[in-house]
Amino acid sequence: MPHHPYRIREIAEQSGLSPATVDRVLNERPGVRASTVAEVRQAIVDLDRQRDQVRLAGRTFLVDLVMRAPRRFTAGVRAALEAELPTLQPALVRARFRLREEGPVAEVVETLDAIARRGSHGVLLKAPDHPDVVEAVDRLVARGIPVVTLATDLPLSRRAAYVGIDNRAAGATAAYLLTRTGGASAAPVLVTLSSTSFRGEEEREAGFRSTMREMAPGRVLREVSETDGLDASMLRAVGDVLDAEPDLDAVYSIGGGNTAVLEAFRARGRVPQAFVGHDLDEDNLTLLRRHQITAVLHHDLRADARQACRLLLQWHGAIPGVVSSAPSAIQVVTPFNVPLDAGRGGS
Repeated sequence: MPHHPYRIREIAEQSGLSPATVDRVLNERPGVRASTVAEVRQAIVDLDRQRDQVRLAGRTFLVDLVMRAPRRFTAGVRAALEAELPTLQPALVRARFRLREEGPVAEVVETLDAIARRGSHGVLLKAPDHPDVVEAVDRLVARGIPVVTLATDLPLSRRAAYVGIDNRAAGATAAYLLTRTGGASAAPVLVTLSSTSFRGEEEREAGFRSTMREMAPGRVLREVSETDGLDASMLRAVGDVLDAEPDLDAVYSIGGGNTAVLEAFRARGRVPQAFVGHDLDEDNLTLLRRHQITAVLHHDLRADARQACRLLLQWHGAIPGVVSSAPSAIQVVTPFNVPLDAGRGGS
């Protein structure tokens, strides 16, 4: 086990394990699962990354980031949150991370219930809008643990607030861009989602469909969903649609996997005439710079992380202010106005 300056209690709090378990791992005693050793190692890495906050004196707030999303998105949110933690002074905030690319709703519920048992000052959550998740959120709140939803909301839960864009407006913006950049084409449009269980994606699709009906009545929309936004599953699903729709020439990518979407087009000797996606992750930055996608609907992840943490602190009365939801600003990014700091850790 690598040398570290942290007390067993700090590592136990960061990892969610008991002090006795952490002690067994640190002293390399037998009978400890490899996965438990990995959790302790990761906790030490997280503490190292948040060293400035850990070393400051005063009350510490420990928050949990729980997300089910592709790694390209969770990595951006994590980097944004870690970049914002030192700016929250005089409050001292540390974060624990439970990030998964895919998995059943039951795993999300299990994670939230584990947080409820061990305690937390708040949860930042991106999860499917499922009754079991809503109930798990309500159990957290009943234990005095506030929840702020990120990117996609759970409006029927007792969550404290939602932080993210107005997803319906984002979908409408995408429709406007596609109809204005795709010329007079009447060809079908591909709409890709990672999963219809995320309310935010459903709202983007609803806004897109509604605006397309107004601006391009009669234009056919072909949907791909339940891919989890992962490249392999997206490549297969989009390929099937392209084989059935030889004239399809535009894409609204709600759930990501854009490199795979373009690869499916390329494998058939085709190029979309218009392509609108979401988020300035590394994949989209590369595609923008190569002029392979038309535009990205972007919002500042660091501003979202800062706002989410401030809402949790306000809930605890640590800083003044009223806990309420407010949509993030949407920026339309093209190959010609990519922010200078894009790709530098939570743009």
